[in-house]
Amino acid sequence: MQIQTVVTQPFLDQKPGTSGLRKKVRVFQQAHYLANFVQSIFDSLDIPPNATLTVGGDGRYFNKEAIQTIIQMAAANGFAKVLVGQHGILSTPAASHIIRTYHTFGGIILSASHNPAGPDDDFGIKYNTDNGGPAPEKITDAIFALSKHISQYKIAALPAIDLSVIGTTQLEGFTVEVIDAVRDYADLMQSMFDFPAIQRWLADGHRMQFDAMHAVTGPYAKEIFVNRLGAPAASLMNCEVSENFGGGHPDPNLTYAEDLVKIAYGEHAPDFAAASDGDGDRNMILGNHFFVTPSDSLALIAAHAKLIPAYAQGLAGVARSMPTSGAVDRVAKALGIECYETPTGWKFFGNLMDAGRVTLCGEESFGTGSSHVREKDGLWAVLCWLNVLAASQQSVESLVRAHWQTYGRNVYSRHDYEGVPTALANAVIAHVKAQFATLPSQVFGAYTVAQVDDFSYTDPVDGSVSANQGIRILFACGSRIVIRLSGTGTEGATIRIYLEAFTEDLAQQQRDAQDALADLILVSHHITQLPQLTGRQQPTVIT
Repeated sequence: MQIQTVVTQPFLDQKPGTSGLRKKVRVFQQAHYLANFVQSIFDSLDIPPNATLTVGGDGRYFNKEAIQTIIQMAAANGFAKVLVGQHGILSTPAASHIIRTYHTFGGIILSASHNPAGPDDDFGIKYNTDNGGPAPEKITDAIFALSKHISQYKIAALPAIDLSVIGTTQLEGFTVEVIDAVRDYADLMQSMFDFPAIQRWLADGHRMQFDAMHAVTGPYAKEIFVNRLGAPAASLMNCEVSENFGGGHPDPNLTYAEDLVKIAYGEHAPDFAAASDGDGDRNMILGNHFFVTPSDSLALIAAHAKLIPAYAQGLAGVARSMPTSGAVDRVAKALGIECYETPTGWKFFGNLMDAGRVTLCGEESFGTGSSHVREKDGLWAVLCWLNVLAASQQSVESLVRAHWQTYGRNVYSRHDYEGVPTALANAVIAHVKAQFATLPSQVFGAYTVAQVDDFSYTDPVDGSVSANQGIRILFACGSRIVIRLSGTGTEGATIRIYLEAFTEDLAQQQRDAQDALADLILVSHHITQLPQLTGRQQPTVIT
């Protein structure tokens, strides 16, 4: 095998964020840019003999070209084999499953998740370890350190692999196997859920609508919902994978999944509606004229987990990210199991799952999952809901309202201000931090500040500490405001403000979340001065 050593110079902007390295496509298309980062990944690893690498992505623009480069570099850097999803397609949860099922050394996932795709939009790359989960900070820090000093990379002169054909290609002692990852993932889902019960629920006249948003879960949705569960083909929309996601923004929320929302709130609304994002790890759940917040979704799945065959024996524990509402905490207390509060980022759940401490976990950013893989999993969450609906014979709305009556309601909302110039976003954070000493005991109408901090997490498994994970303003009544900058965009910064108020009052539980939180929203504006400092009078997205 002819291996070339290519001289290069470092790029100083290759620091991975919470979900890998994300940049504009044209940045990745620069000579050596992708190869530098891939080599930095490989240089950070101690690759054993006969190691296999999993590779795939969400089908966005530049996915196929990047896969060919990674295959050639894997061959040059000592991997014996690469497993690739057919057409280069691997949803992020499916990639985690493949890594775990085939016992590969790790995997490279090509995705910018819910970000737009196309020649002028976003691309991303991240490394997952052999447990199937995102690389921990010690590895991503090592990758970044290596990227700042890289002087050469290795690449093999191999022909392009036909990714459309399932099968094995032998290349001078190096193997590339294209696999049917859709079937593998569907088999896993069928082993976990009561498919016959869901089939009966659909056959009884209940209707569902699923929106893949022209992203990676389209093929998986066809196999699971139509081929295996018997849903009509018309139950699916936007299921053809597109390199630019149909020109849309594949983020499953009330703003960007507007077409699905119109159906769910329309004249002949289905009983259940759901959407997933670009790489298939996020989900949005809707009933007939009813939206389920991700925080409530996690809590409700935990409360009804025993209706699902995979969890019939109970849960080891649950975990949520710090900005996620405390709804699941109340379920955990009732079940007598542990509930862990972690920073944002799925990698923090991995240690807890590997140690057997948690079974279910979730983030308010439309991500829910369990220990079946080490990533959040959109289609898994959809199947959880379908299984619970079929087993309980209740509607989405009745399930949620009954849950509130039992546990109380954590009225919750997230306000995103996207694409804020970085300097202005940092000014907002600095303004709030400057008030840390003076905010406690201040009174804002019905809200008295009890505590202000920047959340810090000590991992109970390995003792590692993650500081500065988001500003928390905690009120004496149990309400709270959380402020943090998101690390998932590629331009400017996204300021996220999370608002939460708990109520056991049945009348208050019926109110619209934005109405119920109106006073707290005004308090957040007063404390952050966000409208004045950024010029933004309204959020880009409200969920």
